[in-house]
Amino acid sequence: MEASDDMSDYKEDTKHWLIFDSINNLLIEGGGTGNINGNGKIWWQNSCKINKTLPCKDAPTALTFYHSKNLKVQNLNIQDAQQIHVSFEKCNGVQASGLTVAAPESSPNTDGIHVTRTQNIWITNSVIGTGDDCISIVSGSKNVQAMDITCGPGHGISIGSLGSKSSKAYVSGVTVDGAKLSGTTNGVRIKTWQGGSGSASNILFQNIEMNNVSNPIIIDQNYCDQDKPCKEQSSAVQVKDVVYKNINGTSASEVAIKFDCSKTHPCQEILLQNVKLQEQGDRTAKAICNNVKLTEKGTVFPQC
Repeated sequence: MEASDDMSDYKEDTKHWLIFDSINNLLIEGGGTGNINGNGKIWWQNSCKINKTLPCKDAPTALTFYHSKNLKVQNLNIQDAQQIHVSFEKCNGVQASGLTVAAPESSPNTDGIHVTRTQNIWITNSVIGTGDDCISIVSGSKNVQAMDITCGPGHGISIGSLGSKSSKAYVSGVTVDGAKLSGTTNGVRIKTWQGGSGSASNILFQNIEMNNVSNPIIIDQNYCDQDKPCKEQSSAVQVKDVVYKNINGTSASEVAIKFDCSKTHPCQEILLQNVKLQEQGDRTAKAICNNVKLTEKGTVFPQC
């Protein structure tokens, strides 16, 4: 299935290409040699991230599941989305397995799997390589399990961004168990804007292999994805109860562990257990830890 590359065909709905809206007990299964192709090149060329003279506008998400319960999505190949590849929005009870998602590393905002306001979702046995987050989990999401994920290229596995434009955001009960990240610009990341509120809590990252990954472990509470600098604000999304366990491999950046937490709402109950990250080329990696209440167990390297 291939999308039109004529942008005017999307006049009625610039945010979606394929959408399943309010359908319960749905099974979508691939497994053949065919794929879902968003034909996104024309959209990427017209993105403000590629051409700074253009205004920033939404482009279509290739495949959206909206307001649906008890979904099974399996064995699909999705490539070259206009923007996000697959989005689960306001869904409950999702099993997504055997997904292959691919777009060039240079393609802007092409998240692999996006989870928003969705509860009880399992993403398993999937291979994702795009120009943005392999998996992004944003506000309103609860009980999200990602297992056996291969990620790269891209921006890693992210919770957030949360709290933009002083919004209230809640994410809880996220587990990433069994992932291999290669050549990504981040590893496992939590990103929040200053000025937001709410919380990101009860999060477990475990059994993860990093191969030449920049920022393998990062909490960034000063996230600012805009041209002009973000002003310092006292309110923040509270990050608490985050466990990093059995994470090994190599960092492409000197800083392998970075906790850049809020001065007014420090990160609470952060645990590093059996974490070993070397800088690529066997140089010594380091950790930067600002405003974080941290416990270390077993072997942890680098240390704060």
